[in-house]
Amino acid sequence: MHRTDALPASAAALLVTLCVTWGLAQIAVKLGLEGISPMAQVGLRSVIAIPLLLLWCRWRGVAVWLRDGSLTPGLIAGLLFALEFWTLYEALARTTAARSTVLLYMAPFWATLGAHLLVPGDRLTARKLLGLGLAFAGLIVAFSDRLGAALDASMVGDLLALVSGVCWGATIVAIKATRLTRIAPERTLLYQLAVGALLLPLGLALGEPGLFAPTPLVIAALLFQAAGVAFISYVAWFWLVARHKASVLAPFLFLTPVFTAIAGAIVLGEPVTWPLLGSLALVGSGIWVVNRG
Repeated sequence: MHRTDALPASAAALLVTLCVTWGLAQIAVKLGLEGISPMAQVGLRSVIAIPLLLLWCRWRGVAVWLRDGSLTPGLIAGLLFALEFWTLYEALARTTAARSTVLLYMAPFWATLGAHLLVPGDRLTARKLLGLGLAFAGLIVAFSDRLGAALDASMVGDLLALVSGVCWGATIVAIKATRLTRIAPERTLLYQLAVGALLLPLGLALGEPGLFAPTPLVIAALLFQAAGVAFISYVAWFWLVARHKASVLAPFLFLTPVFTAIAGAIVLGEPVTWPLLGSLALVGSGIWVVNRG
């Protein structure tokens, strides 16, 4: 399938919608942590999403069980996926949704660099570097108040979120640099959810309480993560990754921390600062620079 630098308006609109969904996802995780421990929450959302994905594959006529050499890279992508969300949920248990999402969404830098090194035809250009640099500068400005802070639980959360972003970037490269980019995106997602589901028994074996306060809000937050995020949004995301270059998609992902910050302020009472508002101009400039061609 031919992948170009041009991003149609429909694809851009879908990508922005996904960013809104993922921004709200971090709020849902924070709410879910009030009644479900981190590893159990990751595992449960995969357990719920897997049958939905299998029904989707049956309806769409997507063959799931094929011997095409995708098992090994699929398991690698699944391991990275599980590690990404394990560290992210642990981060969200320690720091704010907005801050953890900012560090998570450094993933496009790792993905763009990895794609430049490992994916033929997905090369960096001066224009793309400038756009990514502007967007990154916007994130630095938004959260510059954290610089110089002492190591505490919140800082540990920040480090875990950064690790989560590295894992996500590595997952994108693993998909684009292997046979996974030539199989149905639903099958790639199935590999990831299957490995992610293993975190449920692993967490319980390590002594996590699991589902300890199943309030309606906690259950609703879990269902949103499972059906809205782990199923619907990821099918759409892999569809985009299969058709457009990572370096073109990457700048849009910087919108997600903005949506998370807004939702965090409204739902969780997290502060929205002037540096955050100022960063919007830099993020928007970065998106425009990368996609103006």
